Amino acid sequence: MKATRQLHELGQSLWLDNITRGLLTDGTLRRYIREFSVTGLTSNPTIFDKAIKEGGFYDAAIRQKAADGKSGEALFFELALADLMEAADLFRPVHDSTGGVDGWVSLEVSPLLANDTAGTINAVAQLHRRAQRPNLFIKIPGTPEGVPAIEESIFIGVPVNVTLLFSHEQYIAAAEAYMRGIERRIAAGLDPEVGSVASIFVSRWDAAVKDKVPQQLRNRLGIAIAKRAYKAYRELLASPRWRKLVVAGARSQRLLWASTGTKDPDAPDTLYIEALAAPDTINTIPDKTLHAFADHGELKGVLPVDGGDAEEMLAEFTRIGVDDAALAAQLQREGVESFDKSWQDLMDRIASKSATLETID
Repeated sequence: MKATRQLHELGQSLWLDNITRGLLTDGTLRRYIREFSVTGLTSNPTIFDKAIKEGGFYDAAIRQKAADGKSGEALFFELALADLMEAADLFRPVHDSTGGVDGWVSLEVSPLLANDTAGTINAVAQLHRRAQRPNLFIKIPGTPEGVPAIEESIFIGVPVNVTLLFSHEQYIAAAEAYMRGIERRIAAGLDPEVGSVASIFVSRWDAAVKDKVPQQLRNRLGIAIAKRAYKAYRELLASPRWRKLVVAGARSQRLLWASTGTKDPDAPDTLYIEALAAPDTINTIPDKTLHAFADHGELKGVLPVDGGDAEEMLAEFTRIGVDDAALAAQLQREGVESFDKSWQDLMDRIASKSATLETID
């Protein structure tokens, strides 16, 4: 049995951290679903920027939309929604067979709204209406300004992928926002079954401290942070507050591991996949890591529900001067800034491509 299938049998979903029109049109995504047990995917501006830059799959659509007067964000969201709606349809059988637990795709709201609560709420609602797919998440960053947008979006019935979470404190804030949204729906007599996942970013921790820690601690911080978050997740699912919501018909907000491609060339290419195996979770991985895990990955164990050695390991980092709370805040800020830059690069790419295609015509 392939290692990818073993994870699926364990109860962990493997989602592709990629989408391009080429993956859809050449059958690659269908093959991933069939051969590697891939049951969902995520997207972000960087992925789309690279896809538009490196291939001609979007040229005809960009040419037509530009001729129709579309540009910038309006043009991009038409491209992205077309891809994600098609991908959502591919995963719809999984979504239906799992009762809405799995089979999701994710579209990111404009990163420029990361510090704009009201703007985020409006954009999320609009994108959800346009997609008309029950298995499409809208991604909202778990920033202080994003937390109330998460609550309100859940309350109005929009499925949310909470992104840019770097610590168990940030995770808990996002989870509580989700629960408040569900509790408000119950109080209003609305259906409490609204999907959500909370995405903890992992490898960026290790990239941030790689030149500041001794060799024996390299590539161990992200996993320790993930273990701590997993403990909080399991405690939350067992809490009286959550059990009350489940009885009322709510669905659990699953924990998702993001940024799990290995960035250190000296580390195993399947490091974070093997270390973060756990039931009732999701791991989003790029194509390269997916192929590596399917080829030579191993299911070596399951994350302990009590966090295992997380606190002991984090104490080691504290002793050498790593302040994980401060670093979590820094990583979230840098994540917002990185997404902003990627978004601007994407807008520039679309403008450049539109102008080039117009010249060719």
